[in-house]
Amino acid sequence: MTIMLVTGTGTEIGKTVVTAAVASLALGAGRRVAVLKPAQTGVAPDESGDVDEVVRLAGELTTSELGRYPEPLAPATAAARSGLPPVSPEQVAEEAARLALDHDLVLVEGAGGLLVRYDEQGSTLAEVPAALTALGHACSVLLVTTAGLGTLNTTALTAEALRARGVPLLGLVIGAWPAEPDLAARCNLADLPVVAGAPLLGALPAGSAGDGADRVSLRTTARSCLAPALGGVWEGPLPASPVLSR
Repeated sequence: MTIMLVTGTGTEIGKTVVTAAVASLALGAGRRVAVLKPAQTGVAPDESGDVDEVVRLAGELTTSELGRYPEPLAPATAAARSGLPPVSPEQVAEEAARLALDHDLVLVEGAGGLLVRYDEQGSTLAEVPAALTALGHACSVLLVTTAGLGTLNTTALTAEALRARGVPLLGLVIGAWPAEPDLAARCNLADLPVVAGAPLLGALPAGSAGDGADRVSLRTTARSCLAPALGGVWEGPLPASPVLSR
């Protein structure tokens, strides 16, 4: 599909680096890529946001941002406190559809988790697929999750919320696989696809977007740690690369 929503089970779990990794592989394959951030919070008008980080890590691509709010809060709260207009699912869908006209892949990176509120009416990213359908567009959903204890519950809840809305889940990616995974993390590799009802499509090593990361290193990592459905070569069902099988 041309449009992919990248959401997560929470905040600070690696959505931006996963977005960059998928974008990097698509660019490497010669595809025209756009990244849309509906609501950027916690960033001043003159500061770099998530779309700038994607460009740093993935390469030159089209970027779009619909709303920016200075306080690091949920979009609805940040918008209300700033006095700036919120972003609606319809606006997100319209912008994604516009970008899809001349791009092969449009990545829409959400804020926080799937059901984070974007406005006072309680609109969330989960309503974007229906808004896209109304415009004649389909989309896929990629869920970024964590590796350790507690991830099964938040992953299952997010997958259930998507199913309740009739939105198919393409798969899961662990946003930051630890260098020394504990027992829970190792067991979760097998359990996450079960509770989500969707395949595990890879795991990016923790630190993949660190200060030493660049476009070459991220693309190399993405290729070995993401599944063919995302442009990589990792086959699963459990990670086979040295990084992921320690």
